Amino acid sequence: MVQPCNDRILLDDWHVVADCSTLVSGVPFATRLMGVDLIITRNSDKRVRIERTDTGEKVCTEKRYGFTWACLGKPVRDPYYVRESDEGDRHLVSGGSIAVKVSGLRLVENFLDMGHFPFVHTGWLGEEPHTEVLPYNVAVTEEDEILATECRFYQPIASPTATEGMLVDYTYKVIRPYTVALYKSNPVDPTRKDVIVLFVQPVDEDNCVAHSYLCYLKDGMEAATVRSFMQLIFAQDKPILENQVPRRLPLNPRAETPIRADVVSVHYRRWLRERGVTYGAIATLALPGPEINGRIEG
Repeated sequence: MVQPCNDRILLDDWHVVADCSTLVSGVPFATRLMGVDLIITRNSDKRVRIERTDTGEKVCTEKRYGFTWACLGKPVRDPYYVRESDEGDRHLVSGGSIAVKVSGLRLVENFLDMGHFPFVHTGWLGEEPHTEVLPYNVAVTEEDEILATECRFYQPIASPTATEGMLVDYTYKVIRPYTVALYKSNPVDPTRKDVIVLFVQPVDEDNCVAHSYLCYLKDGMEAATVRSFMQLIFAQDKPILENQVPRRLPLNPRAETPIRADVVSVHYRRWLRERGVTYGAIATLALPGPEINGRIEG
């Protein structure tokens, strides 16, 4: 039985529920958000309406970045503002909306994990013998976001424009429990970064949809190239994610043993516990987390 969400931090926030390009005028689109079945309809004037199928109640709706957003409660803030969306020399495209049979929190954590690059994305984002995750910094910002900086990893093909392997600089930002962004080196312009924002739709506690928003410097390449590269990488991640046991993310710090490379994961789980996020997680009583400093010492 699908359980509804009781986490106010999630109910009163915005979540992507559809790629606007998939909505057809006059044709209802069915989806689910945190256990609640929704019907999305788009009129001929492109206005979108979202209703709960259980009560018929109208749901708060927004459109931004080519996505349709929903809030099941009373929104306490706007959808996340992606600053790079205002830069005219970037491709701003959807990387697709991909259903994954795993908790959305698990998916966010996988997105933060550099350690799997050589083994899951062999020949693209990593390769042996370059398997070491170098020391990096993690902190919680004044905006209450998790920021991982000075992340570096050797990648054979870091992006669609890469012509040779390079040591790539990454910055990760966990913005909201189900929203995470990645800023990575651009092979052509080393002073700027390409950006991937992952808006994860928690369908229920064991299933999600990954909606990716790609903000890549154009550099003479087509938007379709950016989109296909993202889909290739995600297709490699999907079977790994769907074989995670358990599907939900354990928040007990003793449930799974972290290694040095997992410091951002440890911070993410602690950050979720401290904010009372339980939906999509295996909750825990208040237990002391492992003492890990903001910098990993190798």
